[in-house]
Amino acid sequence: MEPLTEKEIRSSFVNATKGDAARLKLPLDFAETPWEHLDFLGWVDPGAPLRAHLVVPREDGPLGVSLRVPATGRTSAVKTSLCQICLTGHASSGVTLLAAPLAGARGREGNTVGIYICSDLACSLYMRGKRVPKLRGVRHDETLSVEERVARATANLDGFLARVTAG
Repeated sequence: MEPLTEKEIRSSFVNATKGDAARLKLPLDFAETPWEHLDFLGWVDPGAPLRAHLVVPREDGPLGVSLRVPATGRTSAVKTSLCQICLTGHASSGVTLLAAPLAGARGREGNTVGIYICSDLACSLYMRGKRVPKLRGVRHDETLSVEERVARATANLDGFLARVTAG
């Protein structure tokens, strides 16, 4: 992924008001973002921990989506969950159901779509082996190459974004 500026990020959001985009806080370690290992930028807002954001590169410019993070609840220590983007298996607390308001009028009416995704939004790093999930039990290795995993994750993310922007 090519590096993005703060202005590019803030102007990319399709399901947030300009005021909301102006108020969001970038990741605390934004200056050290490993752009060369990312397929999209994802983070939980450090100023509003019940908000998360995704910014995905597109040919016509980045596409940003704001998401709602559920309040933490009890999770099972033995249950495992699968991210719908990168298909990484995690202990149950490693995957979260995030809800994105739809873009446009339907989103302003309160309509949302959800997706189960890595809680830290670090799918790109898991696919490349730069981060290892905290998974109890046996970890299953894939036979796909990194490029094939990235293509699959990109298709999964595109499907989710299409549902958000169809608003």
